[in-house]
Amino acid sequence: MRALPPPPRKLWVRALLMILLAASFQLAASVLLFLCVLQLVLTATSAPNPRLQQLGRSLGRYLLQIAEFESFGSEELPFPFSPWPAGNGQINL
Repeated sequence: MRALPPPPRKLWVRALLMILLAASFQLAASVLLFLCVLQLVLTATSAPNPRLQQLGRSLGRYLLQIAEFESFGSEELPFPFSPWPAGNGQINL
């Protein structure tokens, strides 16, 4: 027996969530920009920082999750409504 999909949210609830997640997207994109510049400086002086690489990957996945929700590609809510995406491994598009 297949599980039934969750019932759709009311449009006004989804609109509020979309506004909240749009603000989260902007903040996460700014943090990612800062990480990119920091990683560039660190790479110029020594080697890339693996922890920053992992954080950058997880931020990228988070931005992808928000974009999927915002464009009605997914009904699954990203962080803080679900766990933070892992930063290990490759991103499969």
